[in-house]
Amino acid sequence: MRVEIVVLAIYFIGMIGMGLFWNRRAKSSEDYMLGGRSMGPLVTALTLQTTAMSGFMFMGGPSKAYLLGYFAVFYAVGDAGGGLINISVLGRRMRRLSQLLDSISPIEYLEKRYESIPVKVIACIIAVFGLGCYVLAQFLATGKTLVSLFGFPLSVGLIVGCAVILFYTFVGGYFAVAWTDVIQGFIMIGSLITILILSLIKVGGFTGLNQSLAAIDPTFLSIWGRGGEYEGAWGVIAGAVLVYLIGYMGLPHCVNKHMAMANPKTAKTTVVYATIWTQLFCFTPYILGLCGVVLLTKEVAPGFNDPEMVIPTLANLMFPGVVSAIVLTAIMSAIMSTVAALLLLIGTIVSVDFYKRWLRPDASDRSVVFVSKAAIIITGVVGITIAILEPPGVFDLVVDTFSFMGCAFLPSYVCAVWWKKANATGSVASMIVGGATVQIWSYGGLEAVTGFHQFFAGVILSWIAMIIGSQFGKPTSKEMRDLMERAKGKKANVSKKVQVATSKHLSTESKAISQFVFQGTYAKELSATC
Repeated sequence: MRVEIVVLAIYFIGMIGMGLFWNRRAKSSEDYMLGGRSMGPLVTALTLQTTAMSGFMFMGGPSKAYLLGYFAVFYAVGDAGGGLINISVLGRRMRRLSQLLDSISPIEYLEKRYESIPVKVIACIIAVFGLGCYVLAQFLATGKTLVSLFGFPLSVGLIVGCAVILFYTFVGGYFAVAWTDVIQGFIMIGSLITILILSLIKVGGFTGLNQSLAAIDPTFLSIWGRGGEYEGAWGVIAGAVLVYLIGYMGLPHCVNKHMAMANPKTAKTTVVYATIWTQLFCFTPYILGLCGVVLLTKEVAPGFNDPEMVIPTLANLMFPGVVSAIVLTAIMSAIMSTVAALLLLIGTIVSVDFYKRWLRPDASDRSVVFVSKAAIIITGVVGITIAILEPPGVFDLVVDTFSFMGCAFLPSYVCAVWWKKANATGSVASMIVGGATVQIWSYGGLEAVTGFHQFFAGVILSWIAMIIGSQFGKPTSKEMRDLMERAKGKKANVSKKVQVATSKHLSTESKAISQFVFQGTYAKELSATC
């Protein structure tokens, strides 16, 4: 039996065993959903970052650099500062306003801020569709990773890997997810940096890398992309930077972490750890993609023909079997943690924001849980089926989905705390125009025609729709304007109602923040009880 199969089997068994262990240890919903609110800032930072980066950074990013050269680094530049921009613009104000509104999910937050039911309906539809596409991208990354390890057909790799992911989503619990992310987070960053160092040594450092790229094709070094594909297209470059620099503010599973902050000062510790990890991680996959152009020649890697497999192929070349398998299982871990978070959020939106709110307001907790699990299974089956029948590229799918949700939601979330005149009409118009523009741009191939990146075009038109739309319809109520004014104020304690509701309904990323920032209060209450 191949050593890689043994390593992966042990990894899968250990992961499932970890999930079962913590599932048995969980005595309450808070234990299961938030790990008993006992995680520190380092655990929080690593579980957030490994969940956010996922399979895209191991496959999509390197493939873009492999195909286009240094142009791809523009995506890394934006990604490196995206988290900081997100927290700086939305952080405190969104946390305070969501507290004042007693909102417990990012979709409900939009409904209450814009005082409109249609806002929630449209937001639910966009969120479920967008998150479903994100899940599809991670399934593709799973299948391709297993193909790289064992040479399985893509369909077999998808079914095996995704079956484990679905099972892990059901039984893992937050303790298992968090501690797996911590262990694998160190393996991910350690292995990538090691591969990068060895690759740079082989190509003669950055100087040797650039000289080799220039010898192959001088346009690899151009900011316009190989062959001058985007020459003069500043709108494409702007979009490549902005999609991750400001796009996070439009993703429901990213912005909702602000809603759970109780003390911004303590949350800063988590941000510091996350920022350090991000700076080490964001640029590495793209540089490895460039190294792949030089190192993965026909003589060295005769069977290499898929740019999205640059890092797995380099790992196989640089390390013996066991170490290579560990590196690839680290990729699997990143993918699985992301899929678990996305599937749980989809289940929450369908069961709480849609089913319980609209179809059966008197639904029992048991039926809500059943609907949530059904949504997870349906999403998983549909995602696997689409991935097998017509697999798109991981990079294109992630960027399309990121752009779609970012353009649809970004103005609504930003204006919710910064512009009192923003109303429901503007929010609805912004979501529809922003999301539709990205879809039209993507499927119509308008980037090459107009010289504008789909995100850049979508976010501009989305903002215009918000501004124009807000001139019509019912204006923001005086009560809401007063709440927005109060949201500018100083630190306020989060109400007990919001804390309890958060443990049940917020997504995994928000839970990671809330478990840390609330741990002091939780510890005091526990001590008093004892």
